[in-house]
Amino acid sequence: MCAKRVSVVDNERCVGCQLCMFACSRRLGYGGLGLSAILVKSTGGIERGFTVIVCRACQSPPCQKVCPTGALTAREGGGVRLNQDKCIGCGHCRDACPFGAIFWNYELNKPIVCLYCGYCVNYCPYKVLSFEGVRK
Repeated sequence: MCAKRVSVVDNERCVGCQLCMFACSRRLGYGGLGLSAILVKSTGGIERGFTVIVCRACQSPPCQKVCPTGALTAREGGGVRLNQDKCIGCGHCRDACPFGAIFWNYELNKPIVCLYCGYCVNYCPYKVLSFEGVRK
């Protein structure tokens, strides 16, 4: 079985509907956008468009390297898995991500990390996202 990740195919197609964000939160049983592991961000509104920020499944994840407790472990094919029980909420992982793709659960004081499930891709009506195998 090949490791997969969510990939941004074309930011130009994004209209900022945030359906991917709602899907991500909803899949985990939450309403709203606050606990999504994907972010649709305005780069200047309708005139300038939007950008989608999601974990890029780094082969050598900087976020994992700075975790002092081993709460983030490297995932086969790139990216990381989070063990919430080991996490102390230091925020080093968030600071180390060069793409700003680690978000924060302020209620639990822990990171929100992509699960690489691809659920968000199914809800993007403009085909901005794809769920693809990771090249090694």
